[in-house]
Amino acid sequence: MRLTNYTDYSLRVLIYIGTKNREELSNIKEIADVYGISKNHLMKVIYQLGKNGYIETIRGRNGGFRLARPASEINIGDVVRKTEEDFHLVECFNEKNSECVITSACRLRHVFQQALQAYLQVLDQYTLADLIINQNELKHLFNCEVEKSL
Repeated sequence: MRLTNYTDYSLRVLIYIGTKNREELSNIKEIADVYGISKNHLMKVIYQLGKNGYIETIRGRNGGFRLARPASEINIGDVVRKTEEDFHLVECFNEKNSECVITSACRLRHVFQQALQAYLQVLDQYTLADLIINQNELKHLFNCEVEKSL
């Protein structure tokens, strides 16, 4: 199973923002610099994270964004479900476009469906707070990346 870059970037943004104090706002430029990700990609990610209620955006000259709720209330399985376009692991998962001749008799689809459910169940066991428990180490790494980019 593989996540799209969009979901990867969404999780990275949440991790970055999650290491900040509630009063500290983040912006696209600093996150783009830390991760080496295109600002255009991040703008789409930030927009969707806001739309899904994970972050709040503060407009204005000194604006930015921050978590909309505590990290302990942001479930990783939920984030993945909302940021992935689909979970079509194999052709037959997409019934509209499946041209596989054995779909009606194939047992593999069931196996993959079980695997996908197990995968999501594991992700459901974690929150953003679990991923940023090592905040000091993460902040140090973020600062090193910012210094490199200067």
